[in-house]
Amino acid sequence: MKLQTRKATLVILGLFTSQAMAFSTLPAQAQSYSATVTKAQPSKTKQFFQKHDTVRKATIGAGVGTAAGAVTGLVAGKGMVRGAAIGAGTGAAVGVINGNKTLAKHPIMRDMATGTAAATGITMAATRGHGGAKTTMKGAALGAALGLGVGLFRDKLK
Repeated sequence: MKLQTRKATLVILGLFTSQAMAFSTLPAQAQSYSATVTKAQPSKTKQFFQKHDTVRKATIGAGVGTAAGAVTGLVAGKGMVRGAAIGAGTGAAVGVINGNKTLAKHPIMRDMATGTAAATGITMAATRGHGGAKTTMKGAALGAALGLGVGLFRDKLK
């Protein structure tokens, strides 16, 4: 973090009583006090992420998706790097969905879109070969249903 330093000096004139000033011409005595105020400035990266909330959420989603995709690809035997790449894209998409201001006003649609994107990514990372589109669509439909169910359970059944 950058530190912004400001110095402030306070000067106090110490005047003797008015009687002493009347009888002699003593010079005024000054006392000075100095203090330093330090204010920490956040870095440019932190300022950028504070201003751009959707980018921050997409970045975090990409990181989480990378880990989840790598584990899915490893468990499914389809390749850890392949799964991590698919998971990163899926996580970024989920982050953008969750950071969208329009979808924030419509939580049911947001939950369905989040579930659809997450399940599509997991399905794509776990499958390869014949019938990939059909399997991916099944996974997306299952994700939408799960997203809707979780969203309704969380929001409506409190």
